[in-house]
Amino acid sequence: MDKNIPAADFEMLMKLKAGDNTAFDFFYKQYRGRIYSNILKMIKSPELASDVLQEVFVSLWNNKSSIDPEQSFDNYILRIAQNKVYDFFRKASRDKKLEEKLIALSAGDEYNPIEEGLHLKENLSLLEKEIELLPPKCREVFKLCKVEGKSYNEVAELLNISTATVNNHIVKATRILKKNLSSIDLMVILFLLTMSK
Repeated sequence: MDKNIPAADFEMLMKLKAGDNTAFDFFYKQYRGRIYSNILKMIKSPELASDVLQEVFVSLWNNKSSIDPEQSFDNYILRIAQNKVYDFFRKASRDKKLEEKLIALSAGDEYNPIEEGLHLKENLSLLEKEIELLPPKCREVFKLCKVEGKSYNEVAELLNISTATVNNHIVKATRILKKNLSSIDLMVILFLLTMSK
């Protein structure tokens, strides 16, 4: 068991895994504020952030049987939240009105569609250049997962590697991109990638 996991949390995780509603409420109350705050920073809309937050906890409940009480729950639920935000941006890239709303929200009141379009294009170009500079295997895994939207399991099977290796490549790629593109929100640039497809 991870030594950082309190005994009380371990017990509650066991109950959640078994489908205990009280345990679900416990984790919902404990994590909703932080996760909502993280989502809001990326999406900028309280209403849309609330919708994504609900999707995170619905996914948590629907996949409760896959919870490993011996692993960090923090990492587990934050990964679900990250995936839900990616899903949201993918959906936005296919919905013109939602896409325009997001761009306007990220730009603030002084929204200029022409200027913003040039800014987005510039950021997208920067991102694509940095992705091409990633180590080869890292780049391949990142593109399959984050650009093409394949699941970790699909990529693992496709490349004949473990899902843990897929995760390691994604973590490494994300760290490199965040470092080299510190002026750009990574979630926004991933959104830009989906917009360009």
